Amino acid sequence: MKFDKAKYLAMQDALLSVLPSKAPGITAAEEKKQLLPLLPQDLFPGGAKSGWRQKAAQLNLEAKRQIIRQETKPLTFHLA
Repeated sequence: MKFDKAKYLAMQDALLSVLPSKAPGITAAEEKKQLLPLLPQDLFPGGAKSGWRQKAAQLNLEAKRQIIRQETKPLTFHLA
């Protein structure tokens, strides 16, 4: 699939804005519920294709050590 920088940056910005600053953080499902209203409708009409883009942004931000994954059940995430 082709990389769309505008969609990635919109998702990254939304993700960083909804994550709490401290543990225990929130689950990916909670993230998605809070993200959807923040995403531009022209890029994500009705939230289309947001799930895998959320995961891609999440993994990239983890690799950059901007967010932290807590090894809980279910997994939770917060800002570094």
